Amino acid sequence: MRTVIFIVVGLILAAVLLRLVPNPHRTLAACAFTVVWLGVAALNLRTGLSHGYTFAQELPIHLILFGVPALAAWAVWWWLRR
Repeated sequence: MRTVIFIVVGLILAAVLLRLVPNPHRTLAACAFTVVWLGVAALNLRTGLSHGYTFAQELPIHLILFGVPALAAWAVWWWLRR
């Protein structure tokens, strides 16, 4: 359930950020979101590792937690750019 919550929060944050930022600054906003979201995902990875999970167990979850919202942010950026 925690994974779903992280993904949904990331999707909502990406959509709101890119919708509220003026058009000339959306590329910068998408880049900033990607970097910040990578940090959030890294903190989640560190939390999982500190609870006894191995890196091999946590890496697929980390890739999903980071990848889905980051790809969605760039998809929204592309869609709003048109």
